[in-house]
Amino acid sequence: MKANRGQIEKALDAPGQGASADLRFFLLYGPDEAGSSALARRLERAMGPDAERIDLDAPTLRDDPARLSDEAASFSMFGDKRWIRIHGMGDESLPALSALLDGEAAGNPVIAVAGALKATSKLVKLALDHKRAMAFISYQPDARESEQIAVGIAREGGLRLPSDLARRIVDLANGDRALMAGEIEKLILYLDAALDRPRDATAEALDALSADNPDTEVGPLVNAVLGGDLKSMHHELGSLAQSGTAMAAVIRPLLTRAMLIANIRAEFDASGRLDGAVEAAGKAVFWKDKGVVTRQVRLWDAPGVARVIQRLSQAERATRSGRGTGELLVRHELLTIARQAARER
Repeated sequence: MKANRGQIEKALDAPGQGASADLRFFLLYGPDEAGSSALARRLERAMGPDAERIDLDAPTLRDDPARLSDEAASFSMFGDKRWIRIHGMGDESLPALSALLDGEAAGNPVIAVAGALKATSKLVKLALDHKRAMAFISYQPDARESEQIAVGIAREGGLRLPSDLARRIVDLANGDRALMAGEIEKLILYLDAALDRPRDATAEALDALSADNPDTEVGPLVNAVLGGDLKSMHHELGSLAQSGTAMAAVIRPLLTRAMLIANIRAEFDASGRLDGAVEAAGKAVFWKDKGVVTRQVRLWDAPGVARVIQRLSQAERATRSGRGTGELLVRHELLTIARQAARER
């Protein structure tokens, strides 16, 4: 069935309950893939952190059409909730979807983020017509909608974001939802916000995070640290010290790159296709950086880059306590991260 935004959000927030009790499959498609991915995360949150997630892709479903219905009807080996996520679904997956929707039982919800499918797609038609499926198309938001999205992302992290700052973030990210989320996440970390300790975003905080020294190029340091090049890292740190650059200015681009690596790594682990995972990141990867970002994704597995983000976040908080201890802690963390990357080279 075709869903509006309110219907799809309600269904994803409470799968298998109420009006959604008979739904087996959610198809999220359209030109705004970041919007579709954001909706998919609602189902992930609803299932809970202990739920078992099964990742499938189009080639698997094409070669084994019964796999999807079997997974949807299976119980978790750990006794927890279970759900299935599909990447890159298209018309080649039609037999698998038909088997899922027409099967006798399917207790685990299935969700697919399929990108910009054509209106003539048989997969879309089946999802729109079948009572056990729900389909929603995401379009690129306009400026006003983007501001509301930014405010909503901030609210989920305990940050109260006024409309003028939301507009600045939208402009900074050129309306890209993933980049907006990254900018807001940095604000949340900077202000130490959370749902149980909400904070007000301020222009001063946004200025502090956006005030990169135009005469300072920290890109080489970012690549040296996350690429495990200790010699280059020490050289770049020396150059930054001579220019008087505070370590707080280094944390922001490092966190941005680490979060990007984490997102690409998650996609890579799910699909097994690194080039495709990098391409899926879209504008978040500048074309000149694709090679170095790809190498960094190979160096860092998901748990490793998660630890990097945690360490950088702690170091970022320390920089707000003053230059002394905070500066030393940042340098220590950069050395620790670079050494770990060097061991994986």
